[in-house]
Amino acid sequence: MVLQITPGERVALQLLAEGTTTDAMAAHLGTSGYDEAEAYLTTLFAKMGAACRAEAVAAAFRRGLLGPYPNRKGQ
Repeated sequence: MVLQITPGERVALQLLAEGTTTDAMAAHLGTSGYDEAEAYLTTLFAKMGAACRAEAVAAAFRRGLLGPYPNRKGQ
């Protein structure tokens, strides 16, 4: 079964994998704040069958939604 996620959810998933806080995620996504970023995560977790951030990231790697990417800090 192919998981259908929105472009915003994909960005949120990438930010989760990088360990981004919800507040920083809201700023990056251009949302109105913490609550809207949490709504992205809640929807994403439900679609992935995940109960927490770690489960969502692990499921994303297993499904091929995340892969190797350069570290933002340039390390």
